Amino acid sequence: MDLAALIAEADDAALLRAVDGLCAARDWDRLTDLARRCRDAVELGKQLWPIAEHIDYRLALEGPASFAGAVLRPGAGRFALGPLTEVAASRHSWSALAPHIANPAVRAAVAQERVLRGEHVPGTDVASDLPLCLAEFEPRYALPTYRDREARFPAPAVVQRQLPPPRGLPAATPLEEDPAARALRDTVEPWTSQSSGTVAVAAADGDAHAAVGCLADAAAVVEINPGQALAWLQWAGASGGAYGRRRGGASGRFAAWWAAAALAGLEWPAEPAAPFVAELGNALDELRWYRWAPPGPESGWVLRLAVADPVDGLAWALDATDQRDEDPIG
Repeated sequence: MDLAALIAEADDAALLRAVDGLCAARDWDRLTDLARRCRDAVELGKQLWPIAEHIDYRLALEGPASFAGAVLRPGAGRFALGPLTEVAASRHSWSALAPHIANPAVRAAVAQERVLRGEHVPGTDVASDLPLCLAEFEPRYALPTYRDREARFPAPAVVQRQLPPPRGLPAATPLEEDPAARALRDTVEPWTSQSSGTVAVAAADGDAHAAVGCLADAAAVVEINPGQALAWLQWAGASGGAYGRRRGGASGRFAAWWAAAALAGLEWPAEPAAPFVAELGNALDELRWYRWAPPGPESGWVLRLAVADPVDGLAWALDATDQRDEDPIG
């Protein structure tokens, strides 16, 4: 295989076949060299950077830990199927990747991706805004599956549950948005800023039905447990919606914890030490969590969550949806 000739011809299809062949042969050195040549060719007017980005993705996905770690740079993989930190962490342990990652932010993201997969990362190895192991109250999160040219991002099981028929809701007056409402909105921020989604949030005096009543005239409202709610928030926070850039599981976990702490009225600490984690777990159990849906089928990306604080008599509801142009519209 003459890499120089492939670069000179700038034939994308031939280059992709070459990438497939080098991956099949596990010739990681030549694959890395091909990525370098593709980037250098930009100076000659050949727009081969997408091939270089695809090679980075394949190295993160299929290469040994040393090669996978080498492509984990800030900003790398911008047009890949998902963040390269998530891609590499789906295939390699922390102990395998850590020696090959120098950037602190990248190390933190990879460590959190490994935590999502049940690994306990040594605290001396990385600085992180979240615990480096799953808390007792955390669920089993829905994790993506990456392949050479496709990726799947399954929704949490709670989304698959069949709902009862919608019922009419009493009209309610929404309160001014508070930190909890803003935290819920921030969870799905890319759905509107980078994609075509819509997001509405309401806070209200009363129970979950009152909060949902600020957003819909009728809806099915079903109680779920805190773990199901946290899994759903993490899934949404990891996603970019229909067209936005995926943020990754680590970002999704942070978004879920941030929203949960805001709903519980807890101030975010300088470090999420054991007392804060225990307090958050207790607060999640005291809140009441709901999935809700208006009449009609749901499609695309959906996060319709309601939360009630029975002690303070407050409730919040979030209605976030996004879909591709080809998705059916209910």
